[in-house]
Amino acid sequence: MSTPHFSVEPNPRLAVKARHADDDVLVVEKPAHMPTQPGLGHERDTLLNALFATHGRLLQNLGADRDYGLLHRLDLETSGLLIVALRPRAYDALRADFAARRVAKFYWAVVAHAPSRPEGVIRKPLLEAPGRGLRKVSKISASGKPAVTAYRVLSRSDLGAVLECRPVTGRLHQVRVHLASVGSAIAGDDIYGDAQDRAVSKRLALHAHRVTFTHPVTGEALDVRSAWPRDLRSVLTRLRLPRPDLTPAEVADAAAQSKQHAKRPKPAAALDDSDDSLDAVDGLEELQRDAISEQEARLRGADPSTDD
Repeated sequence: MSTPHFSVEPNPRLAVKARHADDDVLVVEKPAHMPTQPGLGHERDTLLNALFATHGRLLQNLGADRDYGLLHRLDLETSGLLIVALRPRAYDALRADFAARRVAKFYWAVVAHAPSRPEGVIRKPLLEAPGRGLRKVSKISASGKPAVTAYRVLSRSDLGAVLECRPVTGRLHQVRVHLASVGSAIAGDDIYGDAQDRAVSKRLALHAHRVTFTHPVTGEALDVRSAWPRDLRSVLTRLRLPRPDLTPAEVADAAAQSKQHAKRPKPAAALDDSDDSLDAVDGLEELQRDAISEQEARLRGADPSTDD
């Protein structure tokens, strides 16, 4: 049996976790620093290369006109959930849902400076502009496209805060620019943050943790979530902030386990700033309370857009 020719080179060495999978739709978790799709200098190390290794025939059948199944994108430095269609009818239905703002995306962000208000809606138009090298950036401009981001503060300390954000529109770097515009640049942001913001985290502390949408074939309401990323746990520890994917009782239990663990001598090879017993939190049914529910009701009429 001959090897099929694919427009995107499959790379089975790339590991990508699927948080939901069926015959028509995938919801996958992109690691930080992995590009979403191939481009200059990134021909084999992207999310799409990984997906072609497992679903190449289906994605090739969708073709470039349907973005090989990709319905939205994440910045290079951002981790988290992405929806991928596997069949034409699923792609077309989901693309229509994205355009009509029927797909909701939620992000966790760590900031060194909490916003002055505990929750709010940022409405500032964004314009894409040339950045350093080949990178594009966004800036707030009256001539830009409408952009709307809802946010709420989940927890705070004297050193920082954890926010949950919902970008209602999908402009380039939208959450990053909007938070920076209210004095709350995301930790580790090397474009829109200052030196203090960059010093808080080794990478951009932004994670797309939840997507809600209607299954394009079955009509089932899907609510897919992921856990707080392992590589950002130490950031929360330094800022004395709890993990947002744990209930207060689980936070207290984790703290107790951490204290007991710290009392036991460990060989150097076993030192780690995380606890393996906390990995199985992906399926928590309650994440404190439903994200920005009051904001969602007010924002359903926002303008259509394309990608994050």
